[in-house]
Amino acid sequence: MAPASNTDKKTQDVAAAFLSTLPPSITTSISQQESRRLLWKIDLILIPLISLTVILAAVDKVIISNASIYGMSTDTHLTGNQYSWVGSIFYFGYLLFEYPAALLMQRLPVAKLLAGTVFAWAVLMLCTAATQNFAGLATVRFLMGMAEAPAFPIASILTVMWWKTSEQPLRLAFWFNQLSSVFAGIISYGIGQTGTTTIGNPWRLLFLVLGAVSVIWAVIVYIFLPDSPISAWWLSDREKFVALQRVKDNNTGMEDKTIKWHQVREALVDPKTWLLALFAVAQNIPNGGLVTFSAIIVNGLGYSSLITTILGIPTGVLATVWQILLGLLISYLPKKWNARCAIIALADLIPLVCAILMWKLPRDNKNGLLAAYYVFYTYWAPYVLCTSLPMANTSGHSKKLATNAIFFLAYCVGNIIGPQAFRDSDAPGYGRGYTGLLACLVVSICAIGAYGGYCWWENKRRDEVEAEAGMRGQSGEDEGGEEFSDLTDWEKGKFRYTY
Repeated sequence: MAPASNTDKKTQDVAAAFLSTLPPSITTSISQQESRRLLWKIDLILIPLISLTVILAAVDKVIISNASIYGMSTDTHLTGNQYSWVGSIFYFGYLLFEYPAALLMQRLPVAKLLAGTVFAWAVLMLCTAATQNFAGLATVRFLMGMAEAPAFPIASILTVMWWKTSEQPLRLAFWFNQLSSVFAGIISYGIGQTGTTTIGNPWRLLFLVLGAVSVIWAVIVYIFLPDSPISAWWLSDREKFVALQRVKDNNTGMEDKTIKWHQVREALVDPKTWLLALFAVAQNIPNGGLVTFSAIIVNGLGYSSLITTILGIPTGVLATVWQILLGLLISYLPKKWNARCAIIALADLIPLVCAILMWKLPRDNKNGLLAAYYVFYTYWAPYVLCTSLPMANTSGHSKKLATNAIFFLAYCVGNIIGPQAFRDSDAPGYGRGYTGLLACLVVSICAIGAYGGYCWWENKRRDEVEAEAGMRGQSGEDEGGEEFSDLTDWEKGKFRYTY
C-alpha cells in the first residue's frame, strides 16, 4: 500500500492512518468468536471507567440537595430563592464553557482532557467545604460547572469510537446512569451517622470526602482510559484492528484533529440538531428541578434529614434499572423496526402521569406522593436513550462535536430553568413546579416524535435516490473507504439514520 502524502495525513482520520500502516499478517479475516471476545474486554474495562466518572460528575450536582438538609443553607446564610440560584448557577458555568470545551476536545487527547476535568472538579469540591456565604458558594458552583462541561460530551465521543450503533443504547444505559443518588445517599448517611462537629455541620465533611475520592479517580482515568482504540496500551495491534473493524459500519469516522468549519455550519442548519436540542431542554427542566430539590421535597413530606438521605437511594436504582431495560429492548429489537424514537416517546408517558399525581394528590397522602416521586425518576431513561441519537446519526468529527455541543448546551439550559420552577414561596407543595414538569414532558414527546418523522422521511428520500441511480446504471459516488473518511452524514450517500 502506498504511503499517504503529507496533505492526506493532515486531513485523514486517525483510524484510517493507523490501518494504512498495518502489515497483511494483522489484517486477516475476523471470526465472530474473536470479535465477541474483544467486545467483552472492551466492556469490562471501559464501562466501569466511564460509568464511575459519570457518577462522580453527577454527585457534585445531586449532593447539594443532601448538603442543604445537613446545614449548608444555614451555615452559608442563604435566604429567599438563593438556594435555587445555587442550583442554576452551576449550569451557567457549564453553558459558558461548552464551546471552549468543544474546541479542547477537537485539539487535545480526549481521555487526558477527561482526567484533567475530573481533577479540576475534585479540587472545587474540596473548596466548597470552605465556603461561608452565598457569594462563595455560587462562585465555586459556577467554576465547577465549567470544569464538568467536557465530561459528558467526551463520554459520548468515546462511546461512538468503541461500540457499534446497535450496541450504543445499552452501553449508554450502563454508563449514563442515576447511581449517583445511590452513591451520594450512602456517603451522606454514613457521614450523618458520624456526629462529627470538628469542622462544623456534616455537609462540609461531605464535600471533603467526595473531593478526595475524585482526586484518586482522576489518576485512575489518566492511567487506564485511552483516547481512542489506536492509543489503548492494553490492546495489541491485532485487537486494535478488530476494534476498528467492529465499528466500521457506524460510518461516522473515528477522530480528526482538524476543525472543518463547513461541518460546523452544516450542524447549525441541520433540523435534526434543533429538534434534539428542544427535546434536551424540555427533558432536563425536570432534571434540574429534582437534582436541586429532591431531598428538600422528601424532607418536606415529614421525614428526618438522616432518613431523607436513605430515601433518595431508590430513585437512582429505579431510574438505572428502567433505562437498562429499555436499552436492552432497543438493542434486541430487529434493526429494520427503527423504533428508538417511538420507545422514547412512550416511556415519557410514565413520568407525565407521575407529574399529574404529584400535582393533584392530597399533601397528607405521604405514601402516594413518595411513590409518584420515585416512579417519576423514569424520566431519565428517555433522555439517556436520546443521547445515543446525535452520536448514531452524525458523521464528520467536527459536525459530531458541534452537534454534541448544542445538545449539551440544551441540557444546560434545561437544568438552569429547572430549579427556578421550584420557588421558595411554593414550598412544601410546589404545585406550580409540578405543572411545569408536566408541560415540559408534553414538549419532549412532540420534539422526539418530529425528530423520528424527519429521519424516516430522509431515509426514504435517500432510498429513492439510490434506486433511481441503480435503474440508470450509475454506481453513484465512490464509496470505498467511506466508513473512516471524515465526511458528514449529508455527504455520505449510503448513510441511513436511526430513529
